[in-house]
Amino acid sequence: MSTQTQGGSGIELTGIEIVSEAERTAQPRNLFLPWFASNISVFGMAYGAWVLGFGISFWQATVVAVIGVILSFAICGVIALGGKRGSVPTMVMSRSAFGVQGAKIPGVVSWLTSIGWETSLAITAVLATATVFERLGWVDSDHTMVNIAAAVVVAALIILGAVAGYHIIMKMQAVLTWLTGITTIIYVFLVVPSIDWDVLLAIPNGSVPAMIGGMTMVMTGMGLGWVNIAADWSRYQSRDAKGSSIIFWNTLGGSLGPVVLITFGLTLAGSSADLSTEIGNDPVGALASLLPTWFLIPFLLTAILSLLSGAINGIYSSGLTLLTLGIKIPRPVASLIDGVILTAGTIYVVFFSPTFIGPFQSFLVTLGVPLASWAGIMMADIALRRRSYDEFALFNSSGRYGAFNWVSLVLMAVSCAIGWGLVINGYSDASWNDWQGYLLGLIGGKDGVWAAGNIGVIVAMATSFVGYYAGCARRVRQQEEV
Repeated sequence: MSTQTQGGSGIELTGIEIVSEAERTAQPRNLFLPWFASNISVFGMAYGAWVLGFGISFWQATVVAVIGVILSFAICGVIALGGKRGSVPTMVMSRSAFGVQGAKIPGVVSWLTSIGWETSLAITAVLATATVFERLGWVDSDHTMVNIAAAVVVAALIILGAVAGYHIIMKMQAVLTWLTGITTIIYVFLVVPSIDWDVLLAIPNGSVPAMIGGMTMVMTGMGLGWVNIAADWSRYQSRDAKGSSIIFWNTLGGSLGPVVLITFGLTLAGSSADLSTEIGNDPVGALASLLPTWFLIPFLLTAILSLLSGAINGIYSSGLTLLTLGIKIPRPVASLIDGVILTAGTIYVVFFSPTFIGPFQSFLVTLGVPLASWAGIMMADIALRRRSYDEFALFNSSGRYGAFNWVSLVLMAVSCAIGWGLVINGYSDASWNDWQGYLLGLIGGKDGVWAAGNIGVIVAMATSFVGYYAGCARRVRQQEEV
């Protein structure tokens, strides 16, 4: 099942096959760059406005944002251990818990999540381009042509990067990390005068359920949005890499940028109600409105590159997930297919959706429930195992992991049914999700204090973890005795 990793052009050829021992040379510290570069985007500042939108104070928002970011990326770090243990992508690794064929069910959820996430990043890049061009006087209020051009360029760059694969992406991330970091620091210095501490600190405290809602949104938008691909990079880790170091560097790389960016975004959004509202329509463009004209082009280029960085990583991994569903095509072609779908989604939202924030947050919560359930099961599976995965059995339905683990599949279905019943879609431009929240009547109804908490995401994860740990401990022991 091992294969050649690179072609003569440097393009990665490895799909979902086992990474050969010769290619497993990465160290835990190498995980910092891809995670940091993918999450250092100024887009993270927009979360400041969205967290405050739950009706909580600046200090409450800061606490829940920091906890949500670090906790969610620590979960990614735990899942990343599976990459080292199995030398395979994340959704192939999950065959140990769901069965070789059964893993296709969470695989579909993973694929949809990756496509949706990367589409949202592409959309943000396109909207930001149009807004900055208008500020510069290069276009009028009709952004149609610049939107079309930006959509084409953004989609092309994402597709090319994802098709290139692991080794080229890792080199690219090293450059983007420095470029984005320096530009973000300059941005912070330039817009500090926009902070009004009197207004910011006067925001009243909100309820505990509202704080939980803000934390849940941060978790689903940050680490939980990446958890389904967390092992895709760690599969190149050396066999002797320490598990604790993998978790540490994964968590540090993913959370360092967002902790700083969201906290700073809170100070900006809390200082201006108008800015907070604009962020809901065009996150990066609204943040650019605070800048002097001379810095708009550097800011735009860096913002787009950082957004592309995250999108490229996601499309790369969504291509791998597509292969786990049984589609027999080369990995670069899978990434190309996903890139085309991303382009279509970008065009729809940019030209036909009235706002950005509604569909985006509704998407996060809806797919966040099954993703959280899957993560709970995988964390329990990783905690139960004492040995590396039988790599070849992950590709054999007759092997030790079997074709289906019905305990996991039923557990995920039950957790999702409970989770979706405890979340609510409050966005008029995402009315297709109004079916959720059917269990909220048990805790005060859709107008009650707990409705906005979206606790269904956390409940789904906890239920799945406990259920799998209790229900599959014997199964795991028997597998490791074979």
